[in-house]
Amino acid sequence: MFNESRLRTGGFRVSRGPSSNELISNDCHRGSGSTPGAKAVFNLDHDVITGDSIAAADAASTPRRRSPGSGADAWHPQSWKAHPIRQAPEYPDADAHARVIAQLRQLPPLVLADEVRALKAQLARVAHGEALLLQGGDCAESFAEFSASSLRDTHRTLREMAIALSTHLPVVTVGRIAGQFAKPRSSAAEKIGDVELPSYRGDIVNGPAFDAQSRAPDPQRMLRAYQQSAITLNLLRALDGASIARQSRLYTSHEALLLPYEAASTHRDSVSGDWYDCSAHLLWIGDRTRQLGGAHLEFCRGIANPLGLKCGPSMTPDELLRVLDVLDPRREPGRITLISRMGADGVRDQLPALVRALQREGRPAVWICDPMHGNTQTATGGYKTRPFERVAEEVRGYFEVHRALGSHAGGLHLEMTGKNVTECTGGPQQLSEQDLPLRYQTHCDPRLNAVQALALAAVARSELASSQAANTDKARRELPQSPAETEPLLVT
Repeated sequence: MFNESRLRTGGFRVSRGPSSNELISNDCHRGSGSTPGAKAVFNLDHDVITGDSIAAADAASTPRRRSPGSGADAWHPQSWKAHPIRQAPEYPDADAHARVIAQLRQLPPLVLADEVRALKAQLARVAHGEALLLQGGDCAESFAEFSASSLRDTHRTLREMAIALSTHLPVVTVGRIAGQFAKPRSSAAEKIGDVELPSYRGDIVNGPAFDAQSRAPDPQRMLRAYQQSAITLNLLRALDGASIARQSRLYTSHEALLLPYEAASTHRDSVSGDWYDCSAHLLWIGDRTRQLGGAHLEFCRGIANPLGLKCGPSMTPDELLRVLDVLDPRREPGRITLISRMGADGVRDQLPALVRALQREGRPAVWICDPMHGNTQTATGGYKTRPFERVAEEVRGYFEVHRALGSHAGGLHLEMTGKNVTECTGGPQQLSEQDLPLRYQTHCDPRLNAVQALALAAVARSELASSQAANTDKARRELPQSPAETEPLLVT
């Protein structure tokens, strides 16, 4: 008999099982294709709820499986600690940090293994040229600006963008949402006048206000980030269910930057034996943390989630292939999404070598374009901005490269919002640098507003149409000609 004590959180109702670290849920949120009423078992330390029928005894005896990354059996959610790490905040109270991590490990997963597997299957279609990927959302989510109306606006804009992008191919939509709280910084400290404080690293680490109390890394913020992510996911699932368009669900993603939080969110699937980072469906590795032998690659190689990899101007073909050997030794379609961020001036020169390297190796991967990070400028008045035309030009260059090389241009990765902010200049509203102070609300980098985001989707749609026409012409040229087409006409 089970004890009657129950935990309630984020739509889960969970009963404590006969052992102290085992939970059995009869009515948790199910993944796609699951059987209603099926029991799911997970271990409070690591096991993750799945949508399959599992017996408690089977969960306890599941053998350890080989992890998705290279090397395999030596991997563990904490094995990254033996590797050099970059972009790691220094918490002043180590004991308080340890207590929060212990609490996070006891909390239910935010996403389910079934959902992650469903996304990977859809991304495999993108890799094969049978679908497109749209990934977008805030540069960094905020505690202060969190609201249902803001979430609805972003959800609606992403859906409208997906419709605008959709030509002859379905669109897989992934938000930078429900977890995008941590941000890498170019410097560990910020100095204003004679005062130097730790840099703002996102609301999950510290606060944006320039004072000692706000800038001190606070582990309690990780718990708040988890709570806000759970609320966000509940609303997104409700909005997906109410969508008139009946598109596929909106999946979640964020940068796998704050590794203590990610490791605490990593659980063992009691059916497959694979490890999943259950803080999001897709995690990506940033341009500043993709070092071979580094902690971030070590962590990400062992989780079964789809992985994104930012590819900036410093990425060489050899380095890219070596990183992929670590992250995707099985060459699994849907596992890797490569996010190019070259800038409008560099995309036509720097991207082709990376695309050719994958083509030579026969590696399956999704290619998408991040036209934001390589086109950041400082406007008059000190505001960071991104000119819309520069952003659009990188998108055009990205499509031109893939078209020329016969590669599938898989989609876009954007920092955007559904709100009418004034952070990027240009676009249909013809925003100038003088307009930036009107509604400059970002906590980090400038975002496209809803009108600009939809306009960029229209640019991409036009490029997709050109690619489709080019592919059609090529197919016609390669078709064997009939005798009527090859024999000369006899004129009498």
